[in-house]
Amino acid sequence: MNEHINSHNTPKHAEIAAGAAELLGTEGVAARLYFDAFPALVARAAELPGPPFGGLRNRRPPADAINCLLSFCYGMLTKEVMAACLAVGFDPYVGLFHRPRFGRPALVLDLAEEFRPLLADSTVLTLVNNREIGGSDFLVRAGAVTLTAGGRKAVIRAWERRMTTQVRHPLFGYTVSYRRAVELQARILAAHLVGELPRYEPLVTR
Repeated sequence: MNEHINSHNTPKHAEIAAGAAELLGTEGVAARLYFDAFPALVARAAELPGPPFGGLRNRRPPADAINCLLSFCYGMLTKEVMAACLAVGFDPYVGLFHRPRFGRPALVLDLAEEFRPLLADSTVLTLVNNREIGGSDFLVRAGAVTLTAGGRKAVIRAWERRMTTQVRHPLFGYTVSYRRAVELQARILAAHLVGELPRYEPLVTR
């Protein structure tokens, strides 16, 4: 099925997927399409050290500066969602979409998906395109790119700025910070699971 999915019908396939395996395949295609287009958004990526970002995700260790930033921001996002899950009373290791594995917070990874573009990816775009981070903020060793202490501080500053940004919540209609929105999404999921809401409503800001 994957070869027949394109950027126009991927959302439709996600809604009508027959099971987890088909949904995973659709998600994989959507991720590839998304990251294929991502290099065009980081216009100043060529100013950073290491090989250019070609649209492929790599980690452990990241092989380029953009993947390094993405991985660092995804790590911070995971911590934010973990705190939200614990505040609501969820077991963060029992997921719905991501398969449980020892030490893997599957539910956290489930909830983090909708926030990756809103929080992590947008932070990376701001850092790079506004030149809030530069070549001196990275170390390149043995094919791996890592952040210096100063680089980590720059990313954390940008992350905190994003997390405290105010947004109008589409379901509740009032203004909240993105940090509060993460917790609200966990509470919306809990309300759906106990039957108080007919469906889970993701956070869509535009």
